[in-house]
Amino acid sequence: MTCLELLSPARNADIGIAAIDSGADAVYIAGPQFGARKDAGNPVEEIARLCAYAHKFGARVFVTVNILLRDAEMEEVHRQMLAEQEAGVDAFIIRDMRICSWKDITVPLHASTQCAIRSVEDALRFQQAGCSRIVLERELPLSTVQQICKAVTCEVECFVHGALCVCYSGECRLSEYLDGRSADRGECVQACRSMYDLVDGSGKVLVKDKALLSLKDLNLHDRLPELAAAGVCSFKIEGRLKSISYVRNITRYHSQALDALVAAEPEKYARASFGRVYGGVEPDPWKTFNRGYTELFFDGKRGSWSSMDAPKSMGEFVGTVMRVRRRGKEMEITLRTASKGLELHNGDGFAFAGKGGVVGFRGDVCSGNTIVCKAVEGVREGLSLYRNTDTLFEKELDKNPCRRELPVGLSVKVHGRWNIDVTVHSEDGREFTSPFKADLEKAENRERAEAMLREQLGKRSLHYNFRVDSLVSESPGGALPLLSASTINSIRRLIAEDLDSIPVKAIPMASGDRSAAEPAEAEAVPDEPLMKSKYCIRYELGICPVHQGAKPSGPLFLLNNGRRLSLGFDCRSCEMTVEKQL
Repeated sequence: MTCLELLSPARNADIGIAAIDSGADAVYIAGPQFGARKDAGNPVEEIARLCAYAHKFGARVFVTVNILLRDAEMEEVHRQMLAEQEAGVDAFIIRDMRICSWKDITVPLHASTQCAIRSVEDALRFQQAGCSRIVLERELPLSTVQQICKAVTCEVECFVHGALCVCYSGECRLSEYLDGRSADRGECVQACRSMYDLVDGSGKVLVKDKALLSLKDLNLHDRLPELAAAGVCSFKIEGRLKSISYVRNITRYHSQALDALVAAEPEKYARASFGRVYGGVEPDPWKTFNRGYTELFFDGKRGSWSSMDAPKSMGEFVGTVMRVRRRGKEMEITLRTASKGLELHNGDGFAFAGKGGVVGFRGDVCSGNTIVCKAVEGVREGLSLYRNTDTLFEKELDKNPCRRELPVGLSVKVHGRWNIDVTVHSEDGREFTSPFKADLEKAENRERAEAMLREQLGKRSLHYNFRVDSLVSESPGGALPLLSASTINSIRRLIAEDLDSIPVKAIPMASGDRSAAEPAEAEAVPDEPLMKSKYCIRYELGICPVHQGAKPSGPLFLLNNGRRLSLGFDCRSCEMTVEKQL
């Protein structure tokens, strides 16, 4: 049996809890320092709170320590990790292999995507260092993922959704070169989302003011069965700076897909945590932040990966502008909508690709296929319009969040007038019997008494995270007594307390062998190139001499605010580099 884990991002503890409620089997979060998203740090006390909630369902919490560490920081890193381990974290996602030699860090270590693992040799190296899991590069084809999974005995994790770095993870120095802030230190300025001109060796501008290094977002929702069959056990969603609505929506989207996979092959797969998700809004990946979607190099083929016209969120396509009427400071836009069932709402946010990137505006009054808003430059007939904020969907996500509950079976046994024994069987295998005393009255209608017992015990509040899945009652003469609502509520409260007092029988995690781990050297960071990528500007523009038969071009350069970058093309490896042009 293979346990499949959906791993969701958590900017903070509340978002992590929302992810778990939406179906995540694990969440990853940054501690106070040393994470690859400097603006997403969290105090240890908040991590402890998240761990306490996650562990109610056998879900896990991973803490990121995935930047390049300096020698002077190692002592403080060690102290922080020990405190987080004490707080209950289940694993650390690391980049610096020197951590593997710390014997008092006893929870598993996962080799981060920043380790740039994209070959069997890379994977084996980190496994041999003692990592119990490796996180693969996002640019890999399924065939390489299969080879790696077959070659290793450690767990394998893959990204399946979210923003894409244009370069190989952990190998980008463009941010530091252009702005002095290093991506290796969690300070990336997202230079790949900036606007550039593409010029040739003579200085001729071939493309003007486009986000030439910006990629669409990854979405492998429909490929999860293939990844699972290959041997991947953890499916990761990017986004530790994303909002709570994004995390709820995208977590539920992929959790439903994993549930369907488990239901189709129950002898082969199970989820990596316990509990069932109830309520919530039907997820829709187009209604939260996205730059359009791609499966990248999953099939080993190139496609349209670029979001050069829209490096920010565009959202869902809603229609084509048929007519624009300007009235002073306002304008009325009439759309040919993308579908008959499409509904626009007052306050929706709209976007289109304009000069210099994405142009956004708010629809003040939306009715049918008409939008009334403040005048916006660039709106014209024939324009493709997108909605990047659906106000009704956002309100529903907030008003009707998912809730997660642990299924339990109850056996209620009555003996004598005063005594009740309630035996609890939880989904994760815990079993206990709690005795109660109450003044019992004989019920005139056994079915009604049992229905009342089931209803009252099944009520949920913020303090109870279980749901009665089955109920068996036994009483003298077969007549179930009538219990008052207050008595049943007391039983429910005490069951919850007893459940919380017994640790969940969590599904075991893999733990790497670090017994022979030796102190490693600090990672050496090469100065060149600034970026290496599977993405190729020439291919995206239709001028690739290999795949598209274009005439070989001379040297190409990117210009940004007076800075000149040289593009290199390794056609044998089908890779592009971005390098300094002095």
